[in-house]
This record gives sequence, C-alpha cells and structure tokens, in this order.
Amino acid sequence: MRKQLRLSGSGGQGVITAAIILAEAAVSEGKQAVQSQSYGPEARGGASKSEVIIDDEKIFHPHVKNPDFVLAMTQKAADKYFSDLNSEGVLILDDDLVPTSPNFKNIIRVPITKLAVEKVGKSLFANIVALGVLVKVTKLVEFETIKKAVAHRVPPHTVEQNMLALQLGFDSVQ
Repeated sequence: MRKQLRLSGSGGQGVITAAIILAEAAVSEGKQAVQSQSYGPEARGGASKSEVIIDDEKIFHPHVKNPDFVLAMTQKAADKYFSDLNSEGVLILDDDLVPTSPNFKNIIRVPITKLAVEKVGKSLFANIVALGVLVKVTKLVEFETIKKAVAHRVPPHTVEQNMLALQLGFDSVQ
C-alpha cells in the first residue's frame, strides 16, 4: 500500500506543517510514515517542499522517487516538482496560484488559498485546507484521525478555524 506524496509551494505557506500532520495521523492509525523537507535559503517566499511516505510495511528508504500525489500551491512549485509524478498519480493544484496547469492527465484544481481567505479569514489556513483536500483525494487516513492530528499540532486558540479549513478542503473535492 506504499504511497508517496510531495507537498510543494513557497516558504511560509505551511506545506511542511501539513506534511508533518499527515504523517502523524498515519502513525496514529498504526501505519508507517516518514516525512522529509527542503526549502530554499530564503525560507519565506522561496521554494519549499515536503515529502511523506505512508505504508503498511517498514520504510527503509525515506526518499520519494515517483510520488503518487503532488500538491502544488504555486506556479513555480507546480512547474518544478511534478515532473517525476507517477504516470497514474494525481496532481493537485491551488486554482488561483497555479494559473497554468502542467501537461498531466490527472489534475484536481481547488481554490485552496481563496477558500482559506474567503471562508476562514486568512491565507494562513491554506495549508490546512490543502490537507483536507489531500485526505479526501488520497484516502490514506480517516477524516476523524486528521482532525485529531490537526487539533494536536496547531495553537489552541486556532483549533476552531483550522477545523473549518480542514472541512472546507475535504468538502471541496467531489
């Protein structure tokens, strides 16, 4: 059941936090998970990616070679990080921040940042909207599990807004 995911965007969008939460949720369900990250030296605003591998078996090599799912929160991330996506994989794009879709057959476009701003009040919650999308599309963890993982990881005074963001992302995919 090994699944490889790459979450990408620019520094400050929270893709690393989202990947950590997803990996923690998988572990809490008894699965094996590893998470790694890289970002440009400029941190905020520079290229950022985080990778997660989830499996029922032990994971001996934590490097994502051909991701099954790629989330791209910016045009630059979409252009840079989708190229080794499994040919049967799924590319998930932030509809407003990725105006030009890469040439790939399985694309899901969701207005991730727009939902965060218009429905939750801040773009800060876009990573949790994206996490809701990922949970719905990948079916790797149960929704209740990801809710608990988010509530455990975010600041206590933001739990309600994060739960709204997670639900919005989950519900945005048919």
